[in-house]
Amino acid sequence: MQEEIEFIRLVGNERRVGSRLTDVSRQWQGEKQRFVFISPHDDDAVLGAGLLIQLAKRENVPVHILIVTDGSMGYCSAEEKDTIAGIRLAESYECYQALGVPKENIAWLGFPDCRINEFRGRTPAEPNTPSTIHGFTGLQNAFTHQLRKIKPTQCFLPTSNDLHPDHRIIYDEFLISLFHAAGNIWPELGDPLEAVPYVHAFAVYCDFAAPPTLRMHTPISYLENKLKAIGAFRSQKQISSLIDNVRHCGPEEYIRAIDFKLYHPANYRHQFEETKTIGRPR
Repeated sequence: MQEEIEFIRLVGNERRVGSRLTDVSRQWQGEKQRFVFISPHDDDAVLGAGLLIQLAKRENVPVHILIVTDGSMGYCSAEEKDTIAGIRLAESYECYQALGVPKENIAWLGFPDCRINEFRGRTPAEPNTPSTIHGFTGLQNAFTHQLRKIKPTQCFLPTSNDLHPDHRIIYDEFLISLFHAAGNIWPELGDPLEAVPYVHAFAVYCDFAAPPTLRMHTPISYLENKLKAIGAFRSQKQISSLIDNVRHCGPEEYIRAIDFKLYHPANYRHQFEETKTIGRPR
């Protein structure tokens, strides 16, 4: 008997169970639904969310992949030192197309590998600066542009608790870019989003900063497809332990919803209000 697909979402004390994303998702937007996966390095999205990408395609949700770095420092042999970026670009297309993502939905942002800290924010671009858009460069410039172009309803990226510093930097830069994209700042990058999309974290190297809120369990064929897609990164011999972990865990993935808690002074007012105490009778 073939295993069924199961989603379990925890919302407060509520446990939602269903066989489709629409059964458990918050405020599903029907035909407007569009997912974007932020992959700091080319293999991160498939390692952390290769099942979810397939499940989204199963429900006819358009999927976009944003690969942030160019992979130029990921060579595992001296012969590939000067050609590894091109090799990894080809591997990325092979990987995500194997999961059903069309090539035109796979964006290679091209920021220099291991130098991502130099590209925080948004700055005027010098000649030959990587990822120049409308005369500016920087992670916030690129993310704001892509968000306004794609108009996603839900976004997925590696957890802020990740070991890799590139992942932590990109997490911070992407979250502030969500608010840029929904505002009126930098109009040359596109029309503002109608609303800030929902954001979720997936795990690659390290555990979540807080417990995940959604579990997905699939038939074994989905895991086989995920492992086959990961196998496209033949040049990345150093990820063998991550592949072993994916295989050992079986056909399930976890993600965590990220809730933004904006500052409202009224939330703290009650702590400072004078309260009447009732004396005890003598």
